[in-house]
Amino acid sequence: MKIIRNPKVDMVFANYPFVVRDKMQFLRELVIETAEETKGIKELEETLNWGEPSFVTKNGSTLRMDWKEKSPDQYAMYFQCSSRLVDTFRLLYDNKFQFEGNRAIVFQLNQKIPIDELKECIKASLTTHNVKHLMTLGI
Repeated sequence: MKIIRNPKVDMVFANYPFVVRDKMQFLRELVIETAEETKGIKELEETLNWGEPSFVTKNGSTLRMDWKEKSPDQYAMYFQCSSRLVDTFRLLYDNKFQFEGNRAIVFQLNQKIPIDELKECIKASLTTHNVKHLMTLGI
């Protein structure tokens, strides 16, 4: 799989507070790992959308992540709000994640992340055009 990196993304990561940077880097690596493990993903582009680290594939929707000063104890992964992604994640993993409307999974800085479940959410986002017809998006 080919990863298209953007040096501006590295600058955003470098500007996160130290305690947040490791958490955000973990999410970044989890997205890349999930893409590498997902059949049919040949290319993953790392870019900035609205100044936030984002990932795009040919058959998926944009997946963003960020930490914001106004909520310093949390960070989030954002999904296309016009899709069924977050609604499906809530249906399947309501007891595993904290959600923000129909657009995000929110993590607390001190939270242990359920990795297997999050990877399923990431995979669904990166392949959404191929799985949107499936009841639970292939999860």
